[in-house]
Amino acid sequence: MLISLALILTIIPLAACTEIDDNDGPPERIISLAPSNTEILFALGLGDYVVGVTEYCNYPPEARQKTMIGGFSTTDIERVIELDPDLVLATGMHEETVVPHLRDKGIKVLVIDPQTLDEVCMDIALIGVETERFEESNMLVTDIENRIKAVISKVSSASEKPSVFYVTWHDPIWTLGRDTITHELIETAGGSNIFSDSEGHIETNLETVIARNPEIILASAGHGAAEDSPVTWAQTDDRLRGIDARNNGRIYQVNVDLVTHAGPRAIEGLELIAELIHPEIFGE
Repeated sequence: MLISLALILTIIPLAACTEIDDNDGPPERIISLAPSNTEILFALGLGDYVVGVTEYCNYPPEARQKTMIGGFSTTDIERVIELDPDLVLATGMHEETVVPHLRDKGIKVLVIDPQTLDEVCMDIALIGVETERFEESNMLVTDIENRIKAVISKVSSASEKPSVFYVTWHDPIWTLGRDTITHELIETAGGSNIFSDSEGHIETNLETVIARNPEIILASAGHGAAEDSPVTWAQTDDRLRGIDARNNGRIYQVNVDLVTHAGPRAIEGLELIAELIHPEIFGE
């Protein structure tokens, strides 16, 4: 269920007050500890104020020119402190490790950890409040909400919800279940995630995949030199030759950033998945 922009704007100031201390103005030195946070900052026109990002922050391309402060789960805390930020955007992964160290140093930290499209919109609005980018965040949230509604309206006419298997990696086999943005994108796009009975990042096995017989396979792309490996596996592994997705030629490669990053580009991921699941609605 979408949360209206009006409701977001009523809730956000209260959230901002409880999470963030008052200051004399918007932050001018911002560090992002996750690709999705980086994408939000740039989408709000704050790229010039970003002084540090992770090694995985590759969008937009300008983000690669910023100082690297480590990986997504391997934050170089000392490097963050050296950059003297007045705002750090962290995630739930950092709450028990990185966040306390930074707050002990008097650094303002905002934890952004959306798991749904509604929460993405909420967090964009929250960052808009903290950075005083009210108009930009309002416009971005409105655009995302309208595009979500358009997808939902179109797929509502579908006669069925095809079963979908999203493969993050194939050796061993990893996929995504409930409480992930990818699961929500599949379900909102008119599909049925075959691993909806599990939560988060899941390691599974070939036998289970074959038994659940997905009608569609979405294969992750974006793993460097091996980025084509999941789709190649799905298309060529002899053990998968009996499943519906293989027999009907419904194995697709998707950009991992669009379908796993809970940021503003998740709407592009939703639209892409909807087109792949329901070509009869969106056109080939």
